[in-house]
Amino acid sequence: MPKVKFVPVTDLGAGPGNPVECEASAGESLLDIALSHGVDIEHACGGFCACTTCHCEVLEGTQNLLPPEEDELERLETLSDRTPTSRLSCQSKVQGDVTVRLMNS
Repeated sequence: MPKVKFVPVTDLGAGPGNPVECEASAGESLLDIALSHGVDIEHACGGFCACTTCHCEVLEGTQNLLPPEEDELERLETLSDRTPTSRLSCQSKVQGDVTVRLMNS
């Protein structure tokens, strides 16, 4: 089973809060994994790739997520705080171990 570590960012940007480590099933989205483990993550559109509130940065294991599709890439282009490893958690399907920083937590 893949393991996912969620690293939140504090409201003041002073550094990461307490990470949460979860077991997941292959093919599950990062958003679904977070919600099923009580991780506080914004998701205004309900996980339909219609917003960017579930933006996260992949810190480790980028290769363990399915590649982004065109809709996700278009949404990511609108973010001012986008990084080279930014993803939308609702669209990121886990295939192996991943560590992500929640950008809107």
